[in-house]
Amino acid sequence: MKGTLYIVSTPIGNLEDITLRALRILGEVDVIAAEDTRHSMKLLNHHGIRKPMISYWREKEQERSDEIISRLLAGKSVALISDAGTPGIADPGSVIIKKAIQQNIQIVSVPGPSALVAALSVSGLPAEHFTYQGFLPSRHMQRKKVIEDLRFEEGTLIFYEAPHRILESLEDLAGILGERKAAVVKEITKMHEDVVRGTLSEVIGSIRDTTIAGEYVIVLQGWERTDKAITDDVLSELRTHMKKGLGRKEAVRKIAERYGLGKKELYRKSLDEGS
Repeated sequence: MKGTLYIVSTPIGNLEDITLRALRILGEVDVIAAEDTRHSMKLLNHHGIRKPMISYWREKEQERSDEIISRLLAGKSVALISDAGTPGIADPGSVIIKKAIQQNIQIVSVPGPSALVAALSVSGLPAEHFTYQGFLPSRHMQRKKVIEDLRFEEGTLIFYEAPHRILESLEDLAGILGERKAAVVKEITKMHEDVVRGTLSEVIGSIRDTTIAGEYVIVLQGWERTDKAITDDVLSELRTHMKKGLGRKEAVRKIAERYGLGKKELYRKSLDEGS
């Protein structure tokens, strides 16, 4: 009989932020697969848990995942944990999870702390609809391309960022998306937790005046839809796309996304104008 793989969320800072169920599972499994056994040992020692451990840090994940899967196929239960938060979400773990799925091994989620949800909850920005983007690319041009693609995303935007790139990323966001409301959360749940709220320019100014260190979550206001006029130039561009062989619906979708227009209104206007 195959064992069970438990995906266990661990604290993102404060060691008390762990569920009773997570502690029970960690104490019951045959082995704990940890991103970094030295880091995870602090958590386990704090809660008096003693279990065999195996590391699967990022450079060794492919190799170690086979060993972990072998144990599961042999009937052993395994708890998969990362240094903080949930394995597979901005952390190693996805390789093991995919291999477990391929082997029809039972996978059970043991949810817990999430930096993106915690930051969103204190941001003061709308939480009904949001887009989690993870870490922005480190290369300037790639980062700008990702931000450009999010220009007309109406939901709140959430990014993770490292301290040595936080100002660069905020400046690129301001340069491309304009003066939006933002909240930048530093070291959430930790001793030096701090939240800076305001417009992007205000946030950038505040962070420049502080000690830049630790992990950051950027929570940013989404695009606010306005009644933009459908100009003759827009309709001309639509006709050009259609002359090149693009169907009306697809052409309307591309143009609407580019200029932040309503697709239904643009489609109706194109028919009225005989585009």
